[in-house]
Amino acid sequence: MKTDFEPCDVVVLGSLNVDLVVHAPRLPGPGETLIGNDFSTDEGGKGANQAVAARRMGARVAMIGRVGRDAHGERMRVALKREGIGFAAVSEDGALPTGVASIVVAHGGENTIVVVPGANHGLTPQHVDAWTVLFSSARILVLQLETPLPTVMHALLLAHRAGVTTMLNAAPAAELMAEQLACVDWLVVNESEARSLLAQPVTDVAEAHAAALALRARGPRHVVVTLGAAGLVHASDEGTVHYRAPKVQAVDSTGAGDTFVGALAATLARGLPAPEALRWGQAAAALAVTHRGAQSAMPTREQVLAQWADLISAQGTSHEDPV
Repeated sequence: MKTDFEPCDVVVLGSLNVDLVVHAPRLPGPGETLIGNDFSTDEGGKGANQAVAARRMGARVAMIGRVGRDAHGERMRVALKREGIGFAAVSEDGALPTGVASIVVAHGGENTIVVVPGANHGLTPQHVDAWTVLFSSARILVLQLETPLPTVMHALLLAHRAGVTTMLNAAPAAELMAEQLACVDWLVVNESEARSLLAQPVTDVAEAHAAALALRARGPRHVVVTLGAAGLVHASDEGTVHYRAPKVQAVDSTGAGDTFVGALAATLARGLPAPEALRWGQAAAALAVTHRGAQSAMPTREQVLAQWADLISAQGTSHEDPV
């Protein structure tokens, strides 16, 4: 176990990818070729994205992950350092390349994503064991499912036993056992992920209420079902609440979910109550979709504060609808 580390508020265990992003007038159909508008190469991966979002909200963040011994891997390390994210626990894989994601963004912000995990799939429980010291100062461990499930669940159990709040963004969706979900304090899913976990439709707010309650019955203390422009539903001991989303002009939704998760984690790590933390997550995500890119579009805490009143008022006269 390592003993030399910088104390942190949020630990993120997850993927680090380089995003290959094409902007097109619309998403192509099967077998169709479209002429794109432009192309960019950006830092990404759900883990790295959420770490950046949390850091920009003011949290001290450390990342546990794996990259290839290649130019993409070096780029990811440089990007983490630039953001002020601890990356000592990001190890190199000599056999597998750094992960990549191919992203097509349509006019209006809709996107499709194909991920090639590469070195992300080389992250093992032993890598986690080497850095459990990070849990000694952390308030929250954030996890996703773009790294091997046994590694994710190993970290989840260790953090749970250490008394660290755990947040699992179950994306991409995978089958999760009740004993695993019992270690989750915050489960965050979108409509498609909730639908996959439950094998039931999640197409509107009413169905999201039902899904959140059904998922919470499996063990998590809090369940958040995000609904894009329709907001989110939060289930807890107090029941379910619908939070309307701020109305903004969406340009690119890439990374919006990761922005929400990172901002939520950072705000909870500061000790704010769930309702306020959820609104922070929504406000940060709303600002992110007004710009192109994933990490490049993620706002800072100061930027959210500067537009807080406008963003909250854009949620309508009531952002909470208790059920």
